[in-house]
Amino acid sequence: MHLELPNVRLQSLKDLLKHYLMIVLSILTALGLEAWIEHAHHVHAAALARTQIDAEIRSNLAEVRSSLEQDARRAKALTQIRDALVQDFREHMPDDAVARHVQSLVKVEGFNLGLRWPALRQEAWDVAVANQSASWIDDARMRRYSAAYAGQRDMVTTISANLALIMNGPRMVDAMTDLRTGQVQPREFLRVIGQMTLMLDQAQSSLHTLEQHLQVALGDSPRA
Repeated sequence: MHLELPNVRLQSLKDLLKHYLMIVLSILTALGLEAWIEHAHHVHAAALARTQIDAEIRSNLAEVRSSLEQDARRAKALTQIRDALVQDFREHMPDDAVARHVQSLVKVEGFNLGLRWPALRQEAWDVAVANQSASWIDDARMRRYSAAYAGQRDMVTTISANLALIMNGPRMVDAMTDLRTGQVQPREFLRVIGQMTLMLDQAQSSLHTLEQHLQVALGDSPRA
């Protein structure tokens, strides 16, 4: 801020006071204008950040719901296969008969051991934090945003931990290889199915929790 002082000769105390007041008013006007411009910039930056973060959260919410739908279908199919094999063993069916039953169930139920993992983004949040526009968003909304992105990180951590705890990767590969070659080991296959069913249950629980966080961040009421 630069002020150009008038080059005048002060004749009296009154002139001095008028000159002083003019300087003070000029300074206050300049400071007020500067503050207003900065405030307007902050409001615009905060609005832009909110728009981008809301869009990102809505995209993540759609991914979570898509994963929930696919995992629910897969969990239902695997549960039916698991329950059918458990019943076979309870009835003391021979292994070769159970193996044939496995092959028929896999074809009918559309067997798949995959886990649908949502692609969760956070670029808009990272940018808002990096350029400090996040600090100009109102506190209540910021707390909801922060909880949503923390929920995303927690979900990834939880599912990764559950994968390591529940799933046996080599056993799953062996079971799938046996299935493709038509030489299924029924009890081993049942154990793999049991692991995957439990993993899907855990994943869906984590995804439902994240879904609620994302809905709250957008100001929506969590769906039942």
